[in-house]
Amino acid sequence: MRLPLESLRIFEACVSTGSFARAAEQLCLTPAAVSLRIRTLEAELGQPLFERAARPVVPTPAAALLAARVRTALENVAGAIDEFQATTPPLRLTAPPTFASRWLAPRLARYPSAGTSPIEVDVSADVRDPSAFDVAIRTGRGGWQGLEEYPLVPVEVTPMLAPSLLATRTVILPDALADFELLPHPDWHAWFRGARCELSRALRFVAIDYPTHELDANAALAGVGVALLSPVLFRPLLEKGLLIAPFSYVLSGPAWHFALMRADDPRLAPRQLCEWLREQAHEPV
Repeated sequence: MRLPLESLRIFEACVSTGSFARAAEQLCLTPAAVSLRIRTLEAELGQPLFERAARPVVPTPAAALLAARVRTALENVAGAIDEFQATTPPLRLTAPPTFASRWLAPRLARYPSAGTSPIEVDVSADVRDPSAFDVAIRTGRGGWQGLEEYPLVPVEVTPMLAPSLLATRTVILPDALADFELLPHPDWHAWFRGARCELSRALRFVAIDYPTHELDANAALAGVGVALLSPVLFRPLLEKGLLIAPFSYVLSGPAWHFALMRADDPRLAPRQLCEWLREQAHEPV
């Protein structure tokens, strides 16, 4: 006779807790649902499982033996799953440093761990050989050969500076940025064009070109200069007032952040992670 595993799990919980109500609470079920399962199981077995007049509920001698064996079987199943997951190789997820720390890390903690492969994060901005990763987050316009692409969020930037750098001055128009030193960024001229600002003076740039946007943000926090940063990635600094974004215009695209996986990878785990990352792009942190 093959009995539903869920019914046996509920039966064992009733025996272990000595109460249908506590078993229901433990299993996140209603007491009525537990009672129905037990009645159905008794009908399938053709004999009662509990002494109905007893409080707390007491299993019959035969049912107590059955519950003990069911408990051992459930523990064996749980142990087998743990062993299987322990031998499952982790998913290799690679992402650029700033995106990994500012966007990925706060969200990745929410990734459902039950029944999924462990995730191993590698911080890198290089587009490596696809065999070196399972899922990669990269920035571009798409069209990577041999890779499936999951668009996450557009690349967006706007000028940000520390309140101490602004001091008593008021920045109203973009051309006022000519009075400040700017931290190097390839999209400065595109931002000024998008803001419809024709500069009458040459822009002045800080001598050091930092290799990551995280370092640009740290330099801006220290009052070194004005940085062109993502309002999405650095929103916490804006909300805390540590940086100011004085202009409403945000340069968006044409590049996007993408989650990528090999097109010929038949496994479900990388695809699930890519789809989950795409969903997270629409969720608040």
